[in-house]
Amino acid sequence: MEIGLSPHDQAEELRRWRSLRFRILVCINGTDESYEGLRYAADIGRSDECDIILAYVRPTDQGLRTGGLQIRVARENMLDWGLELPGVKYLRQGLDMLIEAGHMQEDWNSVHTHNDVWGDPLGDNKVEYRHDSGKSIVLKLKTAPDVVSGILDQYELGPYNLMVLGAPSRWQGEIRSFWDAGVVQKVAMLSPCSVMVARQITQNRGYLLCTDGSEQSLDALRRAAVLADHCDRPITLFTVARDQAARAHGQAVLERAQAMLKELGIGVLETKVGVGDPIEQICDAGREYALITVSDSGKSRLKRFLVGSVAFGVMGRAETSVLNVR
Repeated sequence: MEIGLSPHDQAEELRRWRSLRFRILVCINGTDESYEGLRYAADIGRSDECDIILAYVRPTDQGLRTGGLQIRVARENMLDWGLELPGVKYLRQGLDMLIEAGHMQEDWNSVHTHNDVWGDPLGDNKVEYRHDSGKSIVLKLKTAPDVVSGILDQYELGPYNLMVLGAPSRWQGEIRSFWDAGVVQKVAMLSPCSVMVARQITQNRGYLLCTDGSEQSLDALRRAAVLADHCDRPITLFTVARDQAARAHGQAVLERAQAMLKELGIGVLETKVGVGDPIEQICDAGREYALITVSDSGKSRLKRFLVGSVAFGVMGRAETSVLNVR
């Protein structure tokens, strides 16, 4: 950060710096699924060019039965005092997982930041651990009127390349979800960046990368393949033909996709064509894999609500983790 810049220019310079890095926002809520998402983030974010931000969103005035001294201490260093404030133990557990995975050593510097928000006594609190290489691990205890707005507001403070959330216990149909969606479903609909819905791994044949042959889908597949290659995961390419007569076209789509990845030096373990309903076929094939990747439909947020998409349907119905590439 350059000295002498105005607060506005400092903020713009920070966003410019962040835009040059790969930033992963992991939303932690204490569930096994959210920590499964953190394991994916730890795997993806091994390089020095990647930052990992853990966030717990705490609704305003939730659980504040502490004295003024404790609040002051929490602001100064929310992790070192063992306070049972909402979310602190979840963030600490996440940090311990990253340390165990080799993401941070003792020579990292730390900076603590507090911001008053929503008239809440605790406000927003952040601990940033930074290495000389530029890599950052951030723990954010965020305060907001509700969890969804808190997560989306955190994106605006980013930007981020990937948002990771643990799978919910329920997932509404698209029309009903307009009024009655849970936190994960709403964020998956509204997030401007790629979203991963993480589930605990039961099978692990690598990554199932899905494409329909459109340019947008192939671009998403290219980025997903780079990610799989970075994580050293075998790649299976998958497409769905509506009926048997369209199988030949589906095979041609996969041959084009495989050739595209070959030019990038990325190998493919196998290719598969399903026949039938795309959501059913992808979810059925995906049971054998650690991760399914799908391409966002490119529809506006309103159309995602009212018309639906294959990607959104797969995110809700799959039994394994799903990455929706945007």
